[in-house]
Amino acid sequence: MNIKICGIGVVSAIGIGCRESLDSLLNQSCGIDRNTLFHTTIDVPVGEVKRSNSELKNMLGIPQSQSISRTALLGAIAAREAMSAVAIASDKRVGLINSTSVGGMDLSEEFYREFSINKARGRLRDIIGHDCATSTDFIAKKCNINGFRTTISTACSSAANAIIMGARMLECDMLDYVLVGGSDALCRFTLNGFNSLMILDKELCRPFDRSRNGLNLGEGAGYLLLTKEPIDERLCILSGYANANDAFHQTASSNDGEGAFIAMSEALKVAHVEAKEIDYINLHGTGTGNNDLSETEAIKRVFAHDVAAKCSSTKSYTGHTLAASGGVEAVFSVLSIMHGVRYASLRFETPIDNGIALITETQRGLTINHVLSNSFGFGGNCSSLIFSK
Repeated sequence: MNIKICGIGVVSAIGIGCRESLDSLLNQSCGIDRNTLFHTTIDVPVGEVKRSNSELKNMLGIPQSQSISRTALLGAIAAREAMSAVAIASDKRVGLINSTSVGGMDLSEEFYREFSINKARGRLRDIIGHDCATSTDFIAKKCNINGFRTTISTACSSAANAIIMGARMLECDMLDYVLVGGSDALCRFTLNGFNSLMILDKELCRPFDRSRNGLNLGEGAGYLLLTKEPIDERLCILSGYANANDAFHQTASSNDGEGAFIAMSEALKVAHVEAKEIDYINLHGTGTGNNDLSETEAIKRVFAHDVAAKCSSTKSYTGHTLAASGGVEAVFSVLSIMHGVRYASLRFETPIDNGIALITETQRGLTINHVLSNSFGFGGNCSSLIFSK
């Protein structure tokens, strides 16, 4: 494949934009803290973007009176950064493949709090943005994308699948440029939902550590601008990708990591890269007992024991940003290649029994030729991406 990445943009708990995010990763600065966005009785750490909706609107030049979901605001800021890298001629076919799981849930929650008390209260304009595609349309408008656009929602693999779909459309000559990625905001719905599954850690998450006790939810957005056009501004290439589904369980991963194993193996085949050539693995690494054990088994099957000092989970910095995670971590993967760095996995001390050891200190000054990034969602939907220098 010759899918060039010519623009990247990201927003998460560790920064607004690529520069802030990279600095936080290099300095091992965690963005996970206590929730301040909304009142809830669930007292757990979360990865908040450190800006209010009012501040986000100011950054985008939007009137404060305009009813826009936080998901759309975060997405538009990250997408705009990715699109700013290249001047695209007006005759080019430009598309947007966006992803989200939350959509405009934050506004719907505020509407319902008033409506449930008095049916004459609540602003109907707040629930217009509930649909996932509403945030896609908003992002397209802010980025002046008037061509093809669609929305993907496959839980935590959503943004990775948006990237895969974008690459396929370029390969089929259906677009010249495509903006791909995803956005999700924190809200009560997801906090309560994950709490009901009993997989939220009351302390800072510790992916792949023997003492791991669950995940920390986060929010954010990450986008890549892809093209097959003959340009010089490329940052790296998307060399391989694959999606698989082991259909094991609605919310749990299979014990042997079958779906993850297939996704990684197929992505390596597409990239024409051998497992031993992968220089850094950005693990899905949520911090839950089931997810980390399943991914460990899959990693061992694909890489045997050739993963020493190659793996980490950046969710230890940002929390799990759900549908956005594949986009956020794709940006981190591109930055790894650009700046020759492997990121530390925060709070990792003791591997799982028969598990793998993770990077515990930032490794700089490296030549990173190939990065594998994993995103595994509910229902066994597993996606792997490979980025190459």
